[in-house]
Amino acid sequence: MFSIGDKIVYPMHGAGIIESIEEREILGELKSYYVMKMPVGDMKVMIPINNVDCIGIRDIINRNEADKVFNSLETRCDEQTSNWNKRYRENMIKIKSGDVFEVADVVKSLVIRERHRGLSTGERKMLNSAKQILISELVLAKNMNPMDVENIINTRIST
Repeated sequence: MFSIGDKIVYPMHGAGIIESIEEREILGELKSYYVMKMPVGDMKVMIPINNVDCIGIRDIINRNEADKVFNSLETRCDEQTSNWNKRYRENMIKIKSGDVFEVADVVKSLVIRERHRGLSTGERKMLNSAKQILISELVLAKNMNPMDVENIINTRIST
């Protein structure tokens, strides 16, 4: 169970800080929710407490792991399939995993692909989403502002 003030990651949405724990009645049933404030986009998300384990909510990474994520962006990227549909599915699985290194890998591969060949509309949306998820966790782990984190990401990705 998490507490107010905990920094957590909600896969497919990003990282945030638990601002409060509230009870709401929905369809006649009273349920408890974490109210998480996201550092990027100034958004709030309500997460049902009873679904935390199956959703994959986890604590954010620490500063050392954040440095490892930044360093992972500098490594060579494995060549991805030219079949965009298969590539899209594989990247979506990585993002849904909630693993920050997998999300960083998606960002890295899509940025490199964008620089060399361009991206389809769907992959461009995926890149933006994955980047926001990655940035939100790194902002909290390193206590930095989102623009600085994005600049580091963009400069670390080697082509």
